[in-house]
Amino acid sequence: MNTTEIKHRAPSENVSISNLSRSRTAHRPYIKYPKSTAPRAAGAKPWDVSALCEAYDWPTGLTGGGVIGIIELGGGWVSADLEQFCESNNIPVPSVVDVSVDGTRNAPGVDPGSDGEVALDIQVTAAAYSVATGKPATIRVYWAKDIAPAVRMAIHDSCDVCSISWGSDEAEWGNAAAQDMEQAAVAAAAAGMIVFAAAGDNDSSDGGPNAANVDTPASCPHVIACGGTRKTATLETVWNNDPGKPSGEGTGGGFSTLFHPMPAWQIGAPHGPGRMVPDVAANADPETGYNVVLNGQVSPTGGTSAVAPLYAGLFAAFGTKLGWVLPALWHNPLSFNDITIGDNGAFRARPGPDACTGLGSPIASDLAALLVRPAAM
Repeated sequence: MNTTEIKHRAPSENVSISNLSRSRTAHRPYIKYPKSTAPRAAGAKPWDVSALCEAYDWPTGLTGGGVIGIIELGGGWVSADLEQFCESNNIPVPSVVDVSVDGTRNAPGVDPGSDGEVALDIQVTAAAYSVATGKPATIRVYWAKDIAPAVRMAIHDSCDVCSISWGSDEAEWGNAAAQDMEQAAVAAAAAGMIVFAAAGDNDSSDGGPNAANVDTPASCPHVIACGGTRKTATLETVWNNDPGKPSGEGTGGGFSTLFHPMPAWQIGAPHGPGRMVPDVAANADPETGYNVVLNGQVSPTGGTSAVAPLYAGLFAAFGTKLGWVLPALWHNPLSFNDITIGDNGAFRARPGPDACTGLGSPIASDLAALLVRPAAM
């Protein structure tokens, strides 16, 4: 396993001063753990990631080849945890390279609250890719103080997909920084790199002062916004552990006030003032979460943090430089399981796309049929 640290910078003209001035404390990781005092509902138990992939009809035998970038703003990872996870999920150990964007580095134990986020991101991505291909994933972890410069570094390094599990309410970003983040996402799409971002874990308020706010970078139109569900072996609903309340523990979602009007490719979405979040969804409730390994112990973990790397690993298995795929997803809603039960506070699930789970959770084999390009003869 490659754990070399690379130190370099993207060309200076691609680095935003407005974003570099932002502190990592403006963003938070979207990771949640089960409440130890809460009784577990019938049928609710965490998934081994390989088993969850099977439940989502993961393809197998794909050629793969996509290089995965993961952005982290704190915490760290250790090889022993990753190796233990891979053994328990019967997948090969990935190649992981740490890349310092601005002097920030892999630092396990310094910020224990973020270590779980890093473990979740790397392990879920690795499993999603390897279940589809049978091969080890190639992962680059970009350590940075802010998100947009790290996205630009991943573009510079020719990554094929990028996973972001950090963010904050649009209002905390402000228009200038959010627009700069969108420009980074536009550049990613032009370079063939797909960017996935968590939609947030605080229901429709996104932790903000109003009942309906959305999260950036998920709200950027050139980012695939990833919402959350609660998935058991028999039922999948909107993730919201505080039903009917706009501020609690559950999937983010709503309509942007910074990016408007609504994109034309959001076909069938309920009308709102701007870009609807999320686009897609998958299991995120910590009660039905993901068994990851942290500090040598299996730790059930959830949050929309898990959804972005799940999709990133899957799409990396589809191949390289897939480009601007978001309109294609919206034109093919039957490639997703429509989630019609539940709410995230201000918005309710309904047949078709909605501001809770977007198009729904993946029917992964159908997505592969849509996006995998035939091998050149």
